[in-house]
Amino acid sequence: MKFKVSSRFAAFFFIAALAFSVRLAAQNATAPQPAHYRVIDLGTLGGPSSAGNAINNIGWVTGFSTDSTGVQLAALWRNQQQVPLGTLGGPSSDVAWPVKNNFGLISGISENGKHDPLNETFSCPAFGFFSGNSCVAFAWQNGQITPLPGLGGNNSVGAGDNDFGQIVGWAENTTLDSTCAGVSAGNGADPPGTQFLQFLATLWQRDLRGNWQVRELPPYPGDPDSAATAINDLGQAVGISGRCDVALGSYSAIHAVLWENGQPINLGTLGGSAWNTPEAINNRGVVVGFDNGPNDVINGQLQFRFLAFIWTQEHGMHSLGTLPGDAMSEATDINDENQIVGVSYSDFQFDNGRAFIYQNGAMTPLNSLIGSASANWDISSTGGINDRGEIAAQANVISNGVVTTVAHAVLLVPRDANDSEAYGETQSFTVPYDVQQQMRRQVRAGHLRLPLDAH
Repeated sequence: MKFKVSSRFAAFFFIAALAFSVRLAAQNATAPQPAHYRVIDLGTLGGPSSAGNAINNIGWVTGFSTDSTGVQLAALWRNQQQVPLGTLGGPSSDVAWPVKNNFGLISGISENGKHDPLNETFSCPAFGFFSGNSCVAFAWQNGQITPLPGLGGNNSVGAGDNDFGQIVGWAENTTLDSTCAGVSAGNGADPPGTQFLQFLATLWQRDLRGNWQVRELPPYPGDPDSAATAINDLGQAVGISGRCDVALGSYSAIHAVLWENGQPINLGTLGGSAWNTPEAINNRGVVVGFDNGPNDVINGQLQFRFLAFIWTQEHGMHSLGTLPGDAMSEATDINDENQIVGVSYSDFQFDNGRAFIYQNGAMTPLNSLIGSASANWDISSTGGINDRGEIAAQANVISNGVVTTVAHAVLLVPRDANDSEAYGETQSFTVPYDVQQQMRRQVRAGHLRLPLDAH
């Protein structure tokens, strides 16, 4: 199935590119300090946790929220209302990647209510799905959730989308892949799981009749498998390419790639062997994500050595570093102003996660930019950032100076210096050991696409 770009779209691309170049020149002329933020609690569906994983330019936040029974559902926050997006028949759903469409189209993943016939785990545990169902990519719009067509296998994932109604992700086909791990107990940073079928990066788009069609985005030459995570309005997609493994990162992400006109381009590495993962691309073609640093294989076992990176066509891939004293980091999103958000960790076990904003060459912890709200919230992870500088994130509730395991989706809204809360005195807090352990498990299970019992 071929997808055509009309002259109207071509004109848009030209105007957009011109606007971006003018904006870049203006940005380079000044170097403003990071704004301070008012923290808005987006709440949950009655359960203990929720997370803001993406935000578009009209302020819609998407992610997940738990209900009173603990079930996790994909959620939308708009106009001060929380909207559960439903499921495709199974118990749980999620929106986990950069959903940027401003016309009501949301992409995600849902369990389908059918036990996986091969007992594969696929990528499902990365999104908090443990029922044994197959998990399937979905599109949601105007209150309707629709399964997206696959490539013949049982599982698929809907990741990022753009303003032209294109959705990217990955899907299984029917090929038994010799590079799959089969049944793997996992070791080091290679997660446990069960996988037999090849999976490929996919691009979904409606045809002229409004029906969803799917096509493959090929792996980097020599690799059998691939997955796409995000796409911009110019149709540039980013993702990973590598071996099948257990479809949970690791050696599935040997190459970080950019698909330009459907062809994969190797973005390079920071010296690591695997876990080389783009998470977002803006409309200037700037890519961010995380990449394993050097010396990431010890005694034959892959280790976690994540470093946030930025890639540009002019300068290639470079590390953003970490917050002072930390060991690892990742970047989760970038807007068209080249503001980057992400998380920095104190060690290689994802402890003491601190959300940050990176701009004008400097990384700043978000907890230092929320003023007196820091008495109530520990901004522990980020999702997305839009062109207004609004940030979708997850924050742990603080009670009497102590961080708790209750974690809510929050929206960080930039404010001027007249906002006494945003520019109030920053408060200190402590994180008990049991809370730190729970936060580590949450990071492994969700935001970094790792299963709960990874080592």
